[in-house]
Amino acid sequence: MPVVKANAYGHGLQRVLTAMHSADALAILEIEGAVALRKMGWEKPILLLEGCFDSADLDLALAWNLDWVVHHADQLAQLLALPVANRASAFERPPRIFLKVNTGMNRLGFAMREAPAAIKALEAFAQTHGWSTPVLMTHFANADVANPMEAVPSALVQHNLLMQIKPAHWQTSLGNSAAVLNCTAWVGNIARPGIAVYGATPGPRRAAEYGLKPAMQLISQILAVQQLKAGERVGYGARWQAQRDSRIAVVACGYADGYPRHAPDGTPTGVCGHVAPLVGRVSMDMLTIDITDIPQATVGTSVELWGNQIAVDDVAQCCSTIAYELLCAVAPRVPMFVKE
Repeated sequence: MPVVKANAYGHGLQRVLTAMHSADALAILEIEGAVALRKMGWEKPILLLEGCFDSADLDLALAWNLDWVVHHADQLAQLLALPVANRASAFERPPRIFLKVNTGMNRLGFAMREAPAAIKALEAFAQTHGWSTPVLMTHFANADVANPMEAVPSALVQHNLLMQIKPAHWQTSLGNSAAVLNCTAWVGNIARPGIAVYGATPGPRRAAEYGLKPAMQLISQILAVQQLKAGERVGYGARWQAQRDSRIAVVACGYADGYPRHAPDGTPTGVCGHVAPLVGRVSMDMLTIDITDIPQATVGTSVELWGNQIAVDDVAQCCSTIAYELLCAVAPRVPMFVKE
């Protein structure tokens, strides 16, 4: 069940949908996105990861045959109050509810002490209405660390606690990208990979070490080339100073396109198969890179900001952030094309 929230992590719902044909289901946060997926022709299950927030959401979820997460008492009460008109016979496929339990992440989910009663109530509702068997769900807090079994809370401990309260006939959905890659034995029946689907890594290893390939290649080109003498400076605030005579390329990409303004000197870009480091502060529409050692680079030469040569995770690490943020931040003004 790939996660396609945040406009498919910046890749575009419509663009990724054709690549998802073999998936069993999709997971998304925004109900508007779920409805859009239905209108695009997706007929398989769609899960609302944060559930329904009000009666309007609930009506939409029922009308568009969506599944949803229930993660607190108010949502459960809202569900239990549904009239008997919403029995299974009213649906082509009865809804499936994912009951989320908080096992240590302390974001969303029923506390472990509350979970048994919630499970009992949801089980009774599903049987009375003839809905699909519910699914027990959680989100591990430390599946992306080097030693998840030794972390506190441990993914193994979290898993074992859930198994103690899980009804035998319920399925489980326990694994995001980190758990899918690092804790495969505890993922459960329904995996929820997010960032890994798009070729970036949740950690702790590099994406390539997991066999992941980038789905997005952000490329631009050189607009101009400046010849600098040693001692001359580049960009706003004159942050970078040439230590030698240098060739500096001006690239058509800036923070208005989604490239991080706080990217430091040395952040890698790819030019003609070589790494060209960022120099100077990123502007709204432009950034500058050092191509002194790449003599073949000139006006019009392609520059990869991240993708096949330059891993988005490496750019993110330089910028003290994560690939998720960079991928989601690509601006609407950036043209996107799907390579066949």
